Amino acid sequence: MRQPILVSLCVVALAGLSACDQKNQDATRAEAGVNVIDESNLNDVMLTVADPNEAVTYFQRATGEQPDRLDLQRGLAASLIRAKRHVEGASAWRKVTTHPDATDEDRVELADAYIRNSQWAEAKKTLDSVPPTHETFKRYRLEAMVADSNKDWKKADSFYEIAAGLTTTPAGVMNNWGYSKLTRGDYAEAERLFADAIRLDQSLFTAKNNLILARGAQKKYTLPVLPTSQPERAQLLYSLGLTAVKQGDVTIGKGLLRDAIDTHPQHFEAAVRSLRALEDNAVN
Repeated sequence: MRQPILVSLCVVALAGLSACDQKNQDATRAEAGVNVIDESNLNDVMLTVADPNEAVTYFQRATGEQPDRLDLQRGLAASLIRAKRHVEGASAWRKVTTHPDATDEDRVELADAYIRNSQWAEAKKTLDSVPPTHETFKRYRLEAMVADSNKDWKKADSFYEIAAGLTTTPAGVMNNWGYSKLTRGDYAEAERLFADAIRLDQSLFTAKNNLILARGAQKKYTLPVLPTSQPERAQLLYSLGLTAVKQGDVTIGKGLLRDAIDTHPQHFEAAVRSLRALEDNAVN
C-alpha cells in the first residue's frame, strides 16, 4: 500500500510544480506585455511632449542597447530634428532608410531633414526615389518646396495645390504658397493666398506679416481688416513702414513708424530706432 501512496504523492507534487511553472511563465509574459506597453507610451511621450534634447538622450541610450530596433532609430532621428540638430537628424534618417524594413515615409522624413539643412539636391534625389503612389500631404509639401528652390514655378504651384487638398489644416501651405508668389513678384496673387491662410487660421501671424509685405509691394499702405492684438497691429504697421521706405516712400514710411510706436502698448524699441535713423539721415 505504501508504494501507490508514494506514487500518488509524487504525481500531486509534480502537478503542483507544473502549475507553479505555468503561473510563473504567465506572470513573466504578462510583465513583458506591460513593459512593452509602458515602453511604447514612453516613446510616444518622448516624441511629443518631452524636452527635445532629453528625448535625444533617451533614444540614444535605447538605440545603444537595442541597435536593430527600427522604431527606436526613428525616435532618435525625429528627436534630433525636434531639437533642431538638423545635420545629426539627417544622418540619423539616412541610417533609418538603410534598414530592411524602412518605408517610403522614412524617405520623405529624410528629404525633410535635407531641406532643413538646405541640401536641396539631396532632398530632390530622395523624393525622386519615392514612388508616385505614395501620395501624402508631407510628400507634396516638400515637393513644392524643392520645386520652389529650383524656380520651377509650374511644378511648385501644382504641388502646393495638391498638398492643400490633402490636409484638413491647409493654412500653412497657403502661407508657403503665398511666399513663393511673393518671391516671384506676383504680389496680387500672394496677397490673395495670404488672406486665405489667415481666414483658415487667424492665429497665423506670419501670414499676416507676409500679407502686409505683399500689400506694401503694391504701394497699398493701409492695414486691411485683420484679427490682431495691439502688439501685433503695431508690428504690422512697423513692417508696412519699412516696406514703404524701401519703396522710396519715406514720408509715408515715417508716418507708419510713428503709428506703430503709438499703437504698441509698450516701448517699441525697433520702431523708435528706425524712425530716429530716418530723421537723423534727413537732417544730415
